[in-house]
Amino acid sequence: MSHTASNKDQLLARVRRIAGQMAAVEKAIEAEAGCSVILHQVAGVRGAVHGLMDELIEDHVREHVAHPGLSDEARSAGAEELIAVVRRYAK
Repeated sequence: MSHTASNKDQLLARVRRIAGQMAAVEKAIEAEAGCSVILHQVAGVRGAVHGLMDELIEDHVREHVAHPGLSDEARSAGAEELIAVVRRYAK
């Protein structure tokens, strides 16, 4: 079982809030709202996605890098996975 299963409900709630924020952006664009309104909404979405990513990274580090019961190989694999994700996210 994945470690995300332990806080699955919280993660899904975050994702649903982000989906709601994106729906609001779509509606604002359809309604031809002012660009500043849309920019603020998009900034809110970006912050929400960053918050979700932060939580997932923290969970990954705790479970796949820093967990005391991991073998050196598992720890190394967890670190490499994280490095790949951070590199992709930073682009």
